[in-house]
Amino acid sequence: MSERYEAIRYARAGDVALISLDRAESLNSLNGRMRRELTRAFTQAPQEGARAVLLTGEGRSFCSGQDLGEAQRQGMPDIGRTLREEYVPMLRAIADCPVPTIAAVNGVAAGAGAGLALMADLTVCGKGSQFVIAFARIGLIPDAGLTYLLPRLVGLQRAMGLTLTTEPLTGEKAEDWGLVWKAFEDEKLIEESLALAQRLAAGPTLSYKLAKQALRAGWEDSLTAQLTRESELQTEAGRSRDFAEGVMAFLEKRKPTYEGR
Repeated sequence: MSERYEAIRYARAGDVALISLDRAESLNSLNGRMRRELTRAFTQAPQEGARAVLLTGEGRSFCSGQDLGEAQRQGMPDIGRTLREEYVPMLRAIADCPVPTIAAVNGVAAGAGAGLALMADLTVCGKGSQFVIAFARIGLIPDAGLTYLLPRLVGLQRAMGLTLTTEPLTGEKAEDWGLVWKAFEDEKLIEESLALAQRLAAGPTLSYKLAKQALRAGWEDSLTAQLTRESELQTEAGRSRDFAEGVMAFLEKRKPTYEGR
């Protein structure tokens, strides 16, 4: 990749783009540079041929949330403006990424770090990891998409409980609650997450892109609108080379080779 990064690391493992939050000294807290770099990386990775993106954190934490030290040094800036101008583009870049995205949560995902993790298509974690919706500890409300995501993922009561009590939720319980896709043994997290990303990268990524659009829209659409959307997107999928390859591979009893088109 031509871009240079300071707050994150970017690498490639075949068709998988590996993005690591790289401010371990601050438990990978989100500062302005990291937000801008994440926005750029999630936008550029698929443009440069990545067929899946894996996000994790360096060191002992996934992301501890907003860098409060930065906020204090800036004289407590307008939080709403920061959300609109920096967080929204970052979160949209992840949600709108046309290839599968996976967040692998190691250690703690706190505050906006939890929102960052849950915005991915699939969130996995170590069994010993923790999700902490910590905003009330400093007199704020959840942001980074959490007021949207949490009730939909775990229900209103559990979302309220996590928000009002700020009690940590372990990775193992997060799996039980449906907050994440899977919880792995901590020492196996990166290995298992990379294997999952490589599996998806070898799949019909055009189909994945269309399925992501349909599933995310389904949270808001009426049944009639969603049935119409399905027919439109399925028409596009049915015209793809991947669909033709998938059918042929099934009939020939072989493993398909997908191109993402």
